[in-house]
Amino acid sequence: MDLNSEQLRALCAVIDHGGFDAAAAALHLTPSAVSQRIKGLEKQVGAVLVRRGKPAAVTEPGAVLLRLARQSAALEADAARRLGLGEHAGRPRVQLVINADSMATWVLPALAPLQDISFEFTLEDQDYSAQSLRDGTAMGAVTSSSAAVQGCSVEALGTMRYLPVASPDFTRRWLPDGWNRTSAAAAPMLVFNRKDSLQQRLLSDCFGPGLAPPHHFVPASWDFLQAARLGFGWAVLPDLQAAPLLTDGSLILLDAGHSLDVPLFWQQWRVDLPALSRVAEALTGAAARALA
Repeated sequence: MDLNSEQLRALCAVIDHGGFDAAAAALHLTPSAVSQRIKGLEKQVGAVLVRRGKPAAVTEPGAVLLRLARQSAALEADAARRLGLGEHAGRPRVQLVINADSMATWVLPALAPLQDISFEFTLEDQDYSAQSLRDGTAMGAVTSSSAAVQGCSVEALGTMRYLPVASPDFTRRWLPDGWNRTSAAAAPMLVFNRKDSLQQRLLSDCFGPGLAPPHHFVPASWDFLQAARLGFGWAVLPDLQAAPLLTDGSLILLDAGHSLDVPLFWQQWRVDLPALSRVAEALTGAAARALA
């Protein structure tokens, strides 16, 4: 299959900019020219690649070509950078998808020494981050999936342990008789977002299925931690975050016998990009020190 690089660029532009008109403006073409390039690519592969809409979305076959297009663009930019040519002669850019708890604890310190790389971070739940690798949105991801995405390598990072905690004031108010099925059914809990199932999983582990306590959505890692300290609800926190607060008494461990262990994996494009290799080395080394 002899794919046309201009057609692949058009596919990237349509998805990145959300539609044909915006893609045309970015590529300095007419919308008709962009449409013809996409139609030509679709005819060549025999499949619809783009769902026309607002925004435009990639189909499953389109995701395969979109990843190829982005990998090809990254390799071209790297070659231009090594040769000192054109707009790509400066800093490499690495797109990463990271779960919020890793970002808030061990990822940023690991990457801070790489001052000659520009990063584009996207936060996503570890159970969903692999999708960004499938469509080429990210070059690498911290994910809970051990199954390698097609075209990617995978390496175990370690296990992030989560502990059930609450503030002393919250415990006195909502759990006066201790952490049990009755009190847990009534005590408010903190949930990161609608993809976050950790609190519900821990409740099921402790007391069996069927509990549905009131809850607050707090979709930012620092604010989530602050909400737990301020007594909005009990929470499941990474031990990396919880340990110092348990030591100074800001938080109380609700159940020493129950925790959640979430295995984490590093997945990345299987391409020869020096910047991506350096990122992988930094992250795997930091994870070996930080995670169980």
